[in-house]
Formats: sequence, structure tokens, C-alpha cells
Amino acid sequence: MTTKDTFTIRQANMADVKAIHGVLEHFSAQGDLLGRSLSSLYDQLRDFLVVESDTGFVGACALHICWENLAEIRSLAVIDEFQGHGVGQRLVQACLNEASGLEINKVFTLTYRPDFFRKQGFVPIDKSELPHKVWSDCVNCPKFPDCNEEAMVWDSC
Repeated sequence: MTTKDTFTIRQANMADVKAIHGVLEHFSAQGDLLGRSLSSLYDQLRDFLVVESDTGFVGACALHICWENLAEIRSLAVIDEFQGHGVGQRLVQACLNEASGLEINKVFTLTYRPDFFRKQGFVPIDKSELPHKVWSDCVNCPKFPDCNEEAMVWDSC
């Protein structure tokens, strides 16, 4: 990364799927997040934002609508070279702005990096307060019921 790099956040498109899959697989192999299949990425492509620099793909993040007033930030990943430069913050903020525009006041995440999300205004929450999430996605996870991700929530109210 150079000091001249500029970043653009935009809606993901079909050409981004393999790059998103690659960065998610990279961090999944390190145990930092759960991987996603190519099929699920194509299914949920509309949820994803990507960030690019002058040199190309930098990272991605998804805002997944779960319920009437509840969305999840998931699959936040920034390639190693660009970590620690505010790229993840910008992706989270873009997702929160999108949630606000959709009149969604509560956004949660399940994370292995709670300190990062605390800095973004998220607070810890008990997973039992997220029943729609637990019973729709989590039961299909290989780590269920022994998940060690922390649940956190951002509430604009």
C-alpha cells in the first residue's frame, strides 16, 4: 500500500465473486471468519460491498437483512496489505449507512474481533437475543452449538 492509494466502495458485481471468495477463504483458513461457498456468494451477491484501490480489489463486507428491523454485518475481510488503514472501518460505516437508508435501526455481527467492532460503536449482546439468526444460519454452521464468535449489536435508537 502506498500513501497515494485512494479507495472506492461500491456494490459488488459478478466479476467480484471470485476475489471475495478468495479473501474469505484466506481468513477462514486462519480461523478469523467463516468461509462461504461460491454458491452462497452468488446467491447473496446483492448483500456485498467491495472496496478497491488504484491497484484493484482490497476487501469486502456484506449487510444481510434478517428481519423487519434487524440486519447483520457479515464476511468483513480486507486483504493483509491494507489492514490497519481504516478500510474495514469504511466498509462497516458504509453498511451502517445502508441500513439507516433502509430504516433498519439494529445491526448485529458475530465476530472473532470484538475490539474492532467496539471501536465502530457496537456493544456486546447475548446470542440468545438473536433468535432469527441462531435458528436460520447458525444451526447449519459446523461450529454450532459450540460457537466462540461474540455477538455484538449497533443500535441507532
